[in-house]
Amino acid sequence: MRTSGEADVEGCDAAQGLIDGYKTAWRDVLARQKSLLTAINQQLHSSLIMSSEQTPVKYVRLGKSGLRVSVPIVGCMSFGSSSWQGWVLNEDKALPLLKAAWDRGITTFDTANVYSNGESERIVGKFIQTNNIPRNKIVVMTKCWGIVADTPDPVTHFMQHLRNTRDYVNQSGLSRAAIFNAVEASLERLGTSYIDLLQIHRYDPNTSAEETMCALHDLVRSGKVRYIGASTMLTWQFSEYNHVAEKNGWTQFVSMQNQYSLLYREEEREMIPYCLHKGIGLIPWAPLADGNLARPLTAETTQRQATSGFNRPLSDGDKKIISTVEELAKKHNVPMAQIAMAWAMLKVSSPIIGMSSPSRLEDAILKDFKLTEDDVKRLEEPYGVKEAQHY
Repeated sequence: MRTSGEADVEGCDAAQGLIDGYKTAWRDVLARQKSLLTAINQQLHSSLIMSSEQTPVKYVRLGKSGLRVSVPIVGCMSFGSSSWQGWVLNEDKALPLLKAAWDRGITTFDTANVYSNGESERIVGKFIQTNNIPRNKIVVMTKCWGIVADTPDPVTHFMQHLRNTRDYVNQSGLSRAAIFNAVEASLERLGTSYIDLLQIHRYDPNTSAEETMCALHDLVRSGKVRYIGASTMLTWQFSEYNHVAEKNGWTQFVSMQNQYSLLYREEEREMIPYCLHKGIGLIPWAPLADGNLARPLTAETTQRQATSGFNRPLSDGDKKIISTVEELAKKHNVPMAQIAMAWAMLKVSSPIIGMSSPSRLEDAILKDFKLTEDDVKRLEEPYGVKEAQHY
């Protein structure tokens, strides 16, 4: 028979064995966790390195706001339905280009409800969703004001007579009703719960600035819109809107999207000085002047150039500027578009660039070079005064 002392010893040995077993098991668990964490850290480190290598674009603040946008911003007017305009790319061609832009580090995409009557917004939304892009990692800009038809083909946004028809009452302009209707429709097409930057596309003489700015402020307060901006209007119109917002303590504009390039510099008279004074970001459209600044004078006319209502005959000064762009491109060993973009970046926050191919995308991403003072002088000297356009 075992004595009580022997039993106690055996009990202690058993307990110690159990404890040692637990220690061994925990050591194994901790070792596996350490190995797993090491693998995760290595993967994250590798991912961060890859991300850094694949994002050659720069990011800048939009005016004095805290919103940072990519340089360049991708303009999505050329993505939608070819039945709207012949040069527009349909979904099957647009989606790979949008993905290529994202892969290169571009995070900011500008569209509008009227582009292909909503089809452009729908494609942008599909691009985000099919590529599983986290919504907080991308900046979506869109616009309201124009008439959006029920089918992609008609160009209706300037057909103001439609405002008084049954189907389009309260569907255009900048009344509270029209803005709210437009935003709800854009959110649905984009497949998102908020718009990063909502821009009013034009000035609305039929609605008071107070009603427009109060509606925009309420949308920001609601969370459906985060920032507001404007596009293509006279400086007094833009400043009126902003003054009303400032006076009432409402949300003010952070951006102006206007036409601006080496071939159209009329905005330097009033709009650009006003925006610089107020800390408003400049995100111009057509910085390559419908492609005129991206190819030699001897190049064939593109379909976009041939059919665009914004294209104008080139003056002698315009032709001299284009030739100078070509010369400087050879000097700096970069595409012509890089010269026009580099000049624009001396004046604005980030230009909006449309594209029709991966090569055009690469041309739009700024390389590491700088224009000299003499380069800038040669580019600017031939410019001649032009009539104000697109208001």
